[in-house]
Amino acid sequence: MPILWLILIVLAIAAVGYVSGRMRALKSAGGDSRNLHSLPSFYGANVALKTVVPAFGLLVIWLLAQPFYVNSQVSGTIPDSAIKDGSSRSLVMAEVRRTATGLDNAVAAGVISEGVAQNARADVTDITARLKEAGQVVTSDITQPVLRAAQSYRVMNAAGYSVMTVAVILVALAGAAFSWFQTHSEYRARNVVEQGIRVLLLAAASIAILTTIGIVLSLVFNTWEFFKLYPASEFFFGTTWAPSFSGRGGASDLGIIPLLWGTLYISVVALLVAVPIGLFAAIYLSEYASPRVRSIAKPLLEVLAGIPTIVYGLFALLTVGPLLLDVFGDNGLGWMKAGTAVMTAGLVMGIMLIPFVSSLSDDIINAVPQAMRDGSYGLGATQSETIRQVVLPAALPGIVGAILLAASRAIGETMIVVLGAGAAARLSLNPFEAMTTVTAKIVSQLTGDADFASPEALVAFALGMTLFILTLGLNVFALYIVRKYREQYE
Repeated sequence: MPILWLILIVLAIAAVGYVSGRMRALKSAGGDSRNLHSLPSFYGANVALKTVVPAFGLLVIWLLAQPFYVNSQVSGTIPDSAIKDGSSRSLVMAEVRRTATGLDNAVAAGVISEGVAQNARADVTDITARLKEAGQVVTSDITQPVLRAAQSYRVMNAAGYSVMTVAVILVALAGAAFSWFQTHSEYRARNVVEQGIRVLLLAAASIAILTTIGIVLSLVFNTWEFFKLYPASEFFFGTTWAPSFSGRGGASDLGIIPLLWGTLYISVVALLVAVPIGLFAAIYLSEYASPRVRSIAKPLLEVLAGIPTIVYGLFALLTVGPLLLDVFGDNGLGWMKAGTAVMTAGLVMGIMLIPFVSSLSDDIINAVPQAMRDGSYGLGATQSETIRQVVLPAALPGIVGAILLAASRAIGETMIVVLGAGAAARLSLNPFEAMTTVTAKIVSQLTGDADFASPEALVAFALGMTLFILTLGLNVFALYIVRKYREQYE
């Protein structure tokens, strides 16, 4: 049964429980709600909560635990002889899961019958050809042990989902029945419901933390698998990026330095554009603009932050690139050979970052106490002297924090780089040459036809982990500076 249908069934049981619980409470009070400890709706909500929460809790735990159990059981059936040199059992299991998914999709498309998909004597070559016919991406060397493990994986998953469906429905019915029998006029339903809502709110607040932990763990595990296959020293200190896709990394050079250089170079160009414009805009809006002008100009400026990055990328590819090529290309100064270059991506990314710098800097400048301005005016300073010698020095830590936050945003940008800067990984100081960044290569490594168990695919997780640590450090440093500044005037 699809998960959506299971969720709808549980919600239907909860709705019936709500109505019946409310009716039972009124009946126990002789039809007069004044004889109840709580309002009738609390009795219905008590039944609904005790129906939904245990059932959905079991559903979530089952969905999280079943993959680990199935993986461990299926992994034990794979013989050591099926693990090739340079690979590992976890990487073979990745192939097993992908093959199992391909079988599911092929069966759904009618290319393979269920009987053939479960046949333990099915021909590997025939199954591979049918999967490719169904448009499923599979490795070119599916082996007999991998196919058998994929078949077992499908069977165990299907059985697990069936048992889960029955268990969740039974738990929902049991919770509804238990809470229904609890319902009587003296039952403190309001206290129970309010405590339950508090627990649910706490769980909702924990989702962001758990999601962050899950993201970090997924990166860490796959990065560890990559470093089992490729030397960490060559990754962090290599100056050449040349994935080969011809095997399991034997002829690939996967040095991250050219990618980090492109990332930092494009980010610096973007900040050189965004910081002066954004800072000057913030100074004007906070110190010179009238309230009417500010109420109009600031929302219009912040509209730039709502434009999708793919639109900025198209703007770089179709407008900024050709414009720069006309000025700096063969028809102009002769410095630029193509429209895709560091300068193209940097200029457009800088435009995108202007509202980040201006909005944060505006808030920081407005936080400077008016008494400091009045004291400066009292000593005979002009408005421009006050801004230059009093306001900006006082707001400098916060402005630096805003710039660092904009820098972390620039480092993580992808679409503008893909469309505006090209895909060449090189170490060069020429801003009119094509370069690429870490995020662009993460996309290219995971959207190609490389074997997921190969270093050429797993390197994307190592790149992501490196970028995550870099941007996390920038964000933490920026937030520390901003908070420390705010504490000075609170």
